[in-house]
Amino acid sequence: MESFIWSVGAFIVALGLVVTFHEFGHFWVARRCGVKVLTFSIGFGKPLFKWHGKDGTQYQVATIPLGGYVRMLDHEVDPTDDSTIHQSFRAKPVWQRIAVVAAGPIANFIFSIFALMLMLMIGMPSVRPVIGAIDANSLAAEAGLKAGSEVVALDGRQVQDWQDVNLKLVARIGDASTLMRVRTEQGIETEHVIDLTEWNFDPDTDSTLASLGIQVYQPEVLTTVAWVAENSPAEAAQLQVNDKIIGFNGTHTQDWEQIRSFIAEHPNENMRLMVERDSQVITLPVIIGELNNQGYLGVAPHIAPYPEEYRFHLQYGPVGALIGGVERTWELMGLSLSMVKKLIVGDVAVKNLSGPIGIAQGAGTHASYGLVYFLSFMALISVSLGVLNLLPIPMLDGGHLLFYIVEWVRGKPVPERIQEIGFRIGLMLLLLLMIVAVFNDINRLLP
Repeated sequence: MESFIWSVGAFIVALGLVVTFHEFGHFWVARRCGVKVLTFSIGFGKPLFKWHGKDGTQYQVATIPLGGYVRMLDHEVDPTDDSTIHQSFRAKPVWQRIAVVAAGPIANFIFSIFALMLMLMIGMPSVRPVIGAIDANSLAAEAGLKAGSEVVALDGRQVQDWQDVNLKLVARIGDASTLMRVRTEQGIETEHVIDLTEWNFDPDTDSTLASLGIQVYQPEVLTTVAWVAENSPAEAAQLQVNDKIIGFNGTHTQDWEQIRSFIAEHPNENMRLMVERDSQVITLPVIIGELNNQGYLGVAPHIAPYPEEYRFHLQYGPVGALIGGVERTWELMGLSLSMVKKLIVGDVAVKNLSGPIGIAQGAGTHASYGLVYFLSFMALISVSLGVLNLLPIPMLDGGHLLFYIVEWVRGKPVPERIQEIGFRIGLMLLLLLMIVAVFNDINRLLP
């Protein structure tokens, strides 16, 4: 329940900030163009609370936190006279209407730049993308990649950490290949072409790296206990933090993976757990529990720290952070556009679409990791919202832009009948996408 509340709260904060910035873009440019704004709303539906500014605009927060809107004066709908008609949105020149509509998505990109800039100024601990192991007969093995090499670039673009590598690999979904440059342990840089034509990658269940056969370098997982879960079989057996597990039923285990596998394979069985405590070997009777059809003990191991040479603190000054924010936002825009294109042509499955539930889960997870990760998540959501709104679908900003650009070229507005048909088609498309996305969210929650 606590996790659910945290996810919902993080979702409302993330989407609220992104939507507010988007609508403020419309609002600010509309005011600069002399358009009277009647309502500035965050959310849809009945207002939870509202107030009127000195400018006469009604500001409100509504019940459904899935978007927002700016309602502007329209002389064809709202009461106007000769003294106010010039404040009507439709009375403005077409270039000003284009500027007002485009300002929302542009504001999303600006929000992303400054969120990422703040993230880079705060800084975060990172590790160099060093390959721990390569799976036999994998795509990475066929490309000639070796354990111990550090990834330095993908398709000619430098990478700093595994987050960079993952982002660039996701952008290659549906492509024929990717070029990976690595630096060996001897300091020699080599290039390897990874064939992606047989890449079986499901974003819902797979890791991009693992699906290619690349195992990330991980420090040694020790066999000493770091944590014991409350009301667990381990607690009932009086296992303690810093106990070293050495075997079961007289058989010695060599590493944590062997311990984990043994426990998983013996649910609901009585065992004699052998541990080393204070330099003495003792035996603890334990009944292995069951969780998700596997054995469960309720412990976590100590993990050795990363080698110092693998760690670094990713942080920039204001100028470097601003440049980094621009570069990363540009990359996210390219990724979003690429995913839309691949969704249309079928390179990305429709089942990978996420709706509000998936976004809420992502928001909760990133918020739990800390502010810098939450800022990164909000930047991604903001760019995605900006790109989505620029698609030439009536009902979206991109659809309005399309009609206004046609009007600019023709010298007269698109006929109302055509606009009305376009809006109906756009509404149907958006409803269909929302239904599919929510269905996918629910399907991911089911066992």
